[in-house]
Amino acid sequence: MSNKKMRSIMPLSTLIHRSSQPCPDVSETQARRVLQEQYGLSGSLQPLGSQQDLNFRVDSPQGRYVLKICHGSYAEVELEAQHAALRYLRERGVPVPAVISAGSGAQLLALEVDGQALRVRLLEYIEGQSLTRLKYMAPELIAELGRLCARVDQALAEFSHPGLERTLQWDPRHAPALTAHLLPVLADGPRKTQLLAATGQAEARLQPLLSQLPMQAVHLDITDDNAVWQRDEQREWQLQGVIDFGDLVHTWRIADLSVTCAALLHHAEGDPLRILPAVQAYHALNPLTTNELKALWPLIVARAGVLVLSSEQQLSVDPGNQYIRDNLKHEWEIFDVANSVPFELMEAAILQVTGHALPDFTLQGSAPLLPGLQADAVTPVNLGVLSELFQAGNWEQPGIDQQLLREHAGEQGAACSLYAQYRLSKTHIDNPQEPQTFALHVELQVPANSALQAPWAGVWQQTAEGAGCLQGEQCSLWLRGLVDTPESGAQLAQGQRLGHSAGLLSIQLCRVPGLCPPAFVVPSRAAAWQAVCPSPQAILGFACEAEPLVDAAQLLARRDASFARSQKHYYQQPPHIERGWRNYLIDMQGRSYLDMLNNVAVLGHGHPRMVQESARQWSLLNTNSRFHYAAIAEFSERLLALAPEGMDRVYLVNSGTEANDLAIRLAWAYSGGRDMLSVLEAYHGWSVATDAISTSIADNPQALSTRPEWVHPVVAPNTYRGAYRGDDTCADYMRDVDDKLDALAAEQRQLAGFICEPVYGNAGGISLPTGYLQQVYGKVRAAGGVCIADEVQVGYGRLGEYFWGFEQQGVMPDIITMAKGMGNGQPLGAVITRREIAEALEAEGYFFSSAGGSPVSCRIGMAVLDVMDEEGLWDNTRDVGRHFKARLQALVDKHPLAGAVHGSGFYLGLELVRDRSTLEPATEETTYLCNRLRDLGIFMQPTGDYLNILKIKPPMCTTRESVDYFVDSIDRVLSETL
Repeated sequence: MSNKKMRSIMPLSTLIHRSSQPCPDVSETQARRVLQEQYGLSGSLQPLGSQQDLNFRVDSPQGRYVLKICHGSYAEVELEAQHAALRYLRERGVPVPAVISAGSGAQLLALEVDGQALRVRLLEYIEGQSLTRLKYMAPELIAELGRLCARVDQALAEFSHPGLERTLQWDPRHAPALTAHLLPVLADGPRKTQLLAATGQAEARLQPLLSQLPMQAVHLDITDDNAVWQRDEQREWQLQGVIDFGDLVHTWRIADLSVTCAALLHHAEGDPLRILPAVQAYHALNPLTTNELKALWPLIVARAGVLVLSSEQQLSVDPGNQYIRDNLKHEWEIFDVANSVPFELMEAAILQVTGHALPDFTLQGSAPLLPGLQADAVTPVNLGVLSELFQAGNWEQPGIDQQLLREHAGEQGAACSLYAQYRLSKTHIDNPQEPQTFALHVELQVPANSALQAPWAGVWQQTAEGAGCLQGEQCSLWLRGLVDTPESGAQLAQGQRLGHSAGLLSIQLCRVPGLCPPAFVVPSRAAAWQAVCPSPQAILGFACEAEPLVDAAQLLARRDASFARSQKHYYQQPPHIERGWRNYLIDMQGRSYLDMLNNVAVLGHGHPRMVQESARQWSLLNTNSRFHYAAIAEFSERLLALAPEGMDRVYLVNSGTEANDLAIRLAWAYSGGRDMLSVLEAYHGWSVATDAISTSIADNPQALSTRPEWVHPVVAPNTYRGAYRGDDTCADYMRDVDDKLDALAAEQRQLAGFICEPVYGNAGGISLPTGYLQQVYGKVRAAGGVCIADEVQVGYGRLGEYFWGFEQQGVMPDIITMAKGMGNGQPLGAVITRREIAEALEAEGYFFSSAGGSPVSCRIGMAVLDVMDEEGLWDNTRDVGRHFKARLQALVDKHPLAGAVHGSGFYLGLELVRDRSTLEPATEETTYLCNRLRDLGIFMQPTGDYLNILKIKPPMCTTRESVDYFVDSIDRVLSETL
């Protein structure tokens, strides 16, 4: 690379003329003749879009190629430079197309077709697709594009060729002149004004940097259009090649990345900071200088302006070019996104993401804003996510923050919010966007008529009643909540009166002259905005800055270093969650995630009744169940009232695993045998016994090869993807049950029992074949065994249509196990059975669970039942669940990837398949979908043996609105990328 200046070899007028030519006028018939005569090829041709050249994809028996035709005025040396660069890059391992020689051996032909002087080439066609029309581009893919740009720049760093020394319209060194020349193509109006202002600012910021920008050969068009990709079996994008070297030139190195980033703004969904992964990835591979990083955003803005003007100009001379017409809309979109934020913000963000520390900003010689306010009179008020001032959703009340400030200030005191705090009150629900929770200002409640003075000399500009800005040399001070303000435009000296407070003041600093900054920003922009809007603590004279949050990545590392890693966590980089409310979980930055997978918190998170019951009982007593207290009897009676007639004994434990483990012991004791029938692809727990009967390979990859000899799994009665499909397959599945029972009988082994989820929970809530449990239960009992209904996941009202899952099959089990939502998060499980079965275990010895059935657990368990009834949660589960299933079914009707919907109520499964005939599981797509849903503010995880099922089991307070948001989000993701 070098910093030398390149001489201009073509005047601007010639450049503009050449850049405004229409495409060559060559028909497919004529192009086919050229192919045959010059290359000996035949086949079909498909036009490919281009701005000035004419391109055809050639499908011939010999292979697939690209025929490129341009005007004869295109300099031969420039096309030879492209060919040389292609060879150079191929030698260095960069995937680019090969140039195909004509029959004459030449790689560049000069021809005349119908009186037109043309230049013709044939290149290898790279299979794959561009990312241009991709509706959503993941950060990882954005980073890959930045990494590709760095890789090409590294490879071209020492490349030189006479054809690179040219004047090119896209070379950013000509952007100011080109913009000025093309600006008349826009009619006078707001658009023209915006473009002129933005490109003018870009040029002003670039000027001091230009002499320090390294130069080299660059591709200058590594965009979503010109990188070709394919998805592999894991649905990951893999680069196939880089195409279109028409903009190859010797210019500033950073220009290449600026072009890539400008193209990415089309995929930014309005957020220019979405380009940062590309910048970070480029810098990590091919480090940039500080001056290059500072020049990057101005170059992007300048590029956006040139894109718009060039397309407008080209369309004016070639109005029939649909390629240009299609691109113009998204080029204006690129400009709008580039023009949506201040240059200072993007410079700060780019420097930060590449590891550059921003210079500290210190106010020099400022005076206190409120000279009469004593620091020890101000009470800082915590309005963050963990604030104890927020309970039972009160942060949803309008004006809650200001109310709390007034309460803490009292009659004559003062109270302040904290700068750089993530405010809980600013969260929002069922929304794909980050909430604007990060405070860039301080709110200060002070006695009315408190005097304010100018902390520095400046000009006061009134912006609204009681609000304005004091613009000084170092920065501006934005204030709201004033009375008696100076006249707008007044020049104030330091210490001069600024007015008086109306009670509540809003105070904010900004380093960008003329910029009215937002009071709150989204967390992903917080660090960059802090560089633009520093803390006002220096002019307030008291502590008003929030403590920084614990680093989520470091916290996760601490967990992995101490907490056994077999206890997995959701997501590779999970959000840091410390609060919940109803059917939402809230991270430390104040984002509320829709919880669609938490079948423990049936009432919802943070329910005040749970707080009251647990606190009250803990204040009285919590002990083990050997002591005599009322709650254990009352709760046992409540549970028996919910059980089928004839069941009269309850065991209280702490979890579903304990409940199922105990159920196995009861079966052993009652039957006198040890052999158990279980169902393949099921999960029942983690203890030695429950793991033995669990055969889900998703939970235990060795499940099918490590079963003890007393466990006899039967074929999974999966009516969707099992050995036999459809509801009328009971007889088919019974053959395997009969075979297992016959084998046990032949060996004279006593059957202990059969355990099964009455609804196939681990597979997403699939209903068993009609009559299946009736027949299995009958045969198991005839063999002396007992029948266990594992209702841990599917029971207790979650199905909506039934309280117990076994009701759907019209059977009565001998033992019912349950847990999960019984305690709304409190460890609580239960086993319900008949007295004779319970007494069989008693004959072998007593059973005891230290915390099972504790007073706290029992009181919470009864409160859960009360709230379910009082708040109509069973009815909600049934009614909203019906709507939910219908909406999911509509996805099946719309998207081939959505194979089937299972379950009912708030226990639903959406199974994703690549082929509805073979039912090939869409495992990678399901993982992608879940990760993308998290980006949209929804928690969901894949399940099932193939991890291709969304097992949907939200809190039973989930609303119709949340259901619609969830389904709409799935629809969005399936539509945008899969």
